[in-house]
Amino acid sequence: MTLHTVGTVGIERISVRGERALQQLGVYGALKRMLVADQFGFRVPSADSKHAHADRVLFLNLTFWNAAVASDVLIDESIDADVLAHTAWHHAARKALASPLPATPAALFLGESVASAFDLFLVGHMLRQPKRSAFLSSQVPAMSAAMLDAGFSEAALGELLSSVAADPNRAFEDLRQLLFDAALALVACDDLDAAVIALDRFAGHRFIGLLHHYEVSNWVLYARAYGGPAVADDPAMAIDRAVRAAPVALEWLETHWLT
Repeated sequence: MTLHTVGTVGIERISVRGERALQQLGVYGALKRMLVADQFGFRVPSADSKHAHADRVLFLNLTFWNAAVASDVLIDESIDADVLAHTAWHHAARKALASPLPATPAALFLGESVASAFDLFLVGHMLRQPKRSAFLSSQVPAMSAAMLDAGFSEAALGELLSSVAADPNRAFEDLRQLLFDAALALVACDDLDAAVIALDRFAGHRFIGLLHHYEVSNWVLYARAYGGPAVADDPAMAIDRAVRAAPVALEWLETHWLT
């Protein structure tokens, strides 16, 4: 694949949109400092490239994401603050679970679940702010569509968002656990009937209506195509247990992955 790139662009050259709304969050600052310290780079097409369009960049990122090596593509030398944070969590997970062997499903899903659950944490944080952000104007409608497609009502969506705003930290960990557990259950399924049974196990979870909003099917397919087999004493499973046991999951991750 040729992106006609201007080279890998370092984080220090990237303009970050919407950062002011997140600067009061210490964990956001820690994520960005990690990317700077590690000289993290993005792939950026030249302005006249046929790849410098939102649909093409989204396709490349979803389809050719690499669990072992950063391969994040931007439209230009700019990024939204929430996307930067999402990317940083993936990078932190790669560092925490670095291994010469193909990553296990648990290792793949741990980074995905943390990064995705942090998106919901940011929704909760921003719902508490007096001013509505561009992030909310894009995220809430997408979440609403997912909930409605899953058979939930507008009232149920409103109650869910209120609970997320009331305790963003709890929302983060509840969603992280759902995504991690559901992905692990689904990757072990051999056929449709087994998948239906696996999904039914999570029917009562408060965030079940958002499960497919997070592209879990892509996670499962990627793990089947590129992941290694499950192993005993998997470090990813040990980290998952530690995060579950922590009083505040995000604080554990910030301390152990970012400090």
